[in-house]
Amino acid sequence: MDNDILRSEPLSLDASNPKILTTSRPTVAPFARALSVLAAFTPNDRWLANSELAKRSQLPASTITRMTRTLVTLGYLRMAPDSRRFCLSPSALALGYRAAADAEIDLADNQRMSTFAERHQVHVNLCTRDRLDLVVIDSCRTSAFPASLQLGIGARMDLASSAAGWALLASLPDAERRYLIRNAENQPRCELRKLRMQSNEAIGQVRQGGFCVAPGKSGQPMTMVAAPIQLNDHSTLALSCSGPAKLMGHARTVRDLGPALVRMAQEIKLSRERL
Repeated sequence: MDNDILRSEPLSLDASNPKILTTSRPTVAPFARALSVLAAFTPNDRWLANSELAKRSQLPASTITRMTRTLVTLGYLRMAPDSRRFCLSPSALALGYRAAADAEIDLADNQRMSTFAERHQVHVNLCTRDRLDLVVIDSCRTSAFPASLQLGIGARMDLASSAAGWALLASLPDAERRYLIRNAENQPRCELRKLRMQSNEAIGQVRQGGFCVAPGKSGQPMTMVAAPIQLNDHSTLALSCSGPAKLMGHARTVRDLGPALVRMAQEIKLSRERL
């Protein structure tokens, strides 16, 4: 059996003490090494270079180069456009969202969302992109209607067929947006034309007013309003609010909820860029 594939000593995932632990249980070494690279990032780190990752994980520089290249390809790391530094991508962060559901990751933004939810009697979600999905990273609900209608932290939405996805797509460069839409269109052929029309219309709404609306309909009783949050590090979040279609008429969503959501999106953008 290949000793590089199956070993008896797993790599430690503690970035502060990344030594090999002794155990009798077999471990897949490349997998353990990849996890040690991800675990090298601490809450105080934004970007790390290969040299820093090698020092923290105590892995050879050549191994780190292979690991970071693979993790970027798989979507777990993102490389800075102007350097050889790396940061955790949404795919890596999504692994911990469910476990961190009760943690106060960003209290200020959560308080804004909670206040908005109760004031406007809507559920509010903050999402990030994970490949062709959106992942909910923060969620606040109103007491005005059942919690069962709210997506929880870690829940996923389709990028190409949700208002939150359209809002995020609208903020991307044209080439990247076309690529994602083309690869996300896994719907039956009879639905593709309708899906493209809906997404194009929503993207036009975002460019004109900063937000888009997906009205509730048969089989989808919730209306969703969404706005993008473009951050200075070239990442984009999607902020959305939703409620029963019968309570969210066109006038209310366009006149009140949309502009209010855009204002909150700008507040979240400013608060995150101060970090």
